[in-house]
Amino acid sequence: MIFGLAAGMFFSATFILNRAMSLEGGHWYWSAALRYAYLVALLGAGISAVKGLAYFRRVLAELSRHWIFWIMSGSVGFGGFYALICFAAGHSPGWVVATTWQMTIIASLFVLRLFGRTFSRRIWLYCAVVFIGVVLVNISQVDTKDDILSLLLGAIPVLVAAVLYPLGNQLVWEAKHGRAGLPKVDADLLNNAFAKVFLLSVGSMPFWVVLFFFTAAASPSPGQYINVALVALFSGVIATSLFLSARNMADNASKLAAVDATQASEVLFALAGEILILQASLPNLIGLCGMLVACMGLVALVRHEHD
Repeated sequence: MIFGLAAGMFFSATFILNRAMSLEGGHWYWSAALRYAYLVALLGAGISAVKGLAYFRRVLAELSRHWIFWIMSGSVGFGGFYALICFAAGHSPGWVVATTWQMTIIASLFVLRLFGRTFSRRIWLYCAVVFIGVVLVNISQVDTKDDILSLLLGAIPVLVAAVLYPLGNQLVWEAKHGRAGLPKVDADLLNNAFAKVFLLSVGSMPFWVVLFFFTAAASPSPGQYINVALVALFSGVIATSLFLSARNMADNASKLAAVDATQASEVLFALAGEILILQASLPNLIGLCGMLVACMGLVALVRHEHD
């Protein structure tokens, strides 16, 4: 549980730092694209150091054999997803984006249904609770008619991102098991989460190059380089390591559910971080109630999935 909560804290850095860069005038494109450039460098060096150069060459060989698949899945699961998250940071506070992002749990269920999985009826009740909480949180940000546009620009991209992320990851899972007509990738290699993230990160690179010509983003500031590097380190490396370690420690379904549920703490950490670091104001009553409802629904949903 401690490792899971620590992972939630480091994951929340994504929402806090993205909001900080937006408030400082940094373009959302660089907040997104630079993160994956840093991840490729960090993970490439880390995999080579920990697993050896022979293993890293095996990762590169997998990338070479199935480059079309990795560009497709990387563009969907990493590129499209994170570009929308960073865009939303310019229109909504980080804690609102973090709460809305919890919809990815529900989106994952729809993606799994798309690939033929089924679920009990009760699980959709918990999904409805999470959805109500997310709606309340976003409504809490609307005070004037002008806020409605900000609401849409902040919420809709995150909702789309919440679908793209599990879709990209599910494509990798299906390919790993030779399903859905996808190429049979190196299944043993993908048991290493960092190798999988590296392959998806490299696969997303063409997406970022193409997107650049549609954004005409000005050069990033020195501060943005530093903040994005921190996001890559905190979320992409430290948080992922802590979360995977916590899951590996769980020796039964109940403990596994508890670890997964700790990720709802991202919302609380994002709110606390914005208040302490960015001097953001406290949410109003509707926002607080929505946040609580969303987190309660998420915890109930995760526990039910592992029962």
